Amino acid sequence: MKVTSTGIENGYWADRFGKHGSDISPQGKAVRSVPFSIIDPPEGTVSFAVILDDPDSIPVCGFKWIHWTLCNLTQTEVPEDISRHNPDFIQGTTSFHSAVSDETIEQASCYGGMAPPDADHAYDLDVYALDCTLDLQPGFYLNEMIHAMRGHVLTHARVTAKYRA
Repeated sequence: MKVTSTGIENGYWADRFGKHGSDISPQGKAVRSVPFSIIDPPEGTVSFAVILDDPDSIPVCGFKWIHWTLCNLTQTEVPEDISRHNPDFIQGTTSFHSAVSDETIEQASCYGGMAPPDADHAYDLDVYALDCTLDLQPGFYLNEMIHAMRGHVLTHARVTAKYRA
């Protein structure tokens, strides 16, 4: 399995998917989600789980910032901005609901755009092919998804690109 994105240009996520874009929530968060394609998922795949995070945030806030989590995705072509348009999957809580941000679980259970405060950061989009759907509710936490995926991951793929500060 392979993951690609038309939202990556010259090794960088396009501006529209983060703080340099024009789609900003009332809370000041970029909300236009990234597009991606899943190529050659393995036989037996029932659904996909996805994590978009920023490992370069660790020196800044002390943990990997979670920008998007979703599960029970069944399509292999995910258009940009799907997070806001009645997606046919379940979205989990991001780091925008944390000790360093004050969004509610409801506000933080969608795509939250890239916004590196100190330097260009690399962002990982991880896709997991699963042999089932996950019994999770909107607003689930990442650890709940990780526990639910145990024993059900057929394969995993990642695409990484930077976003400018």
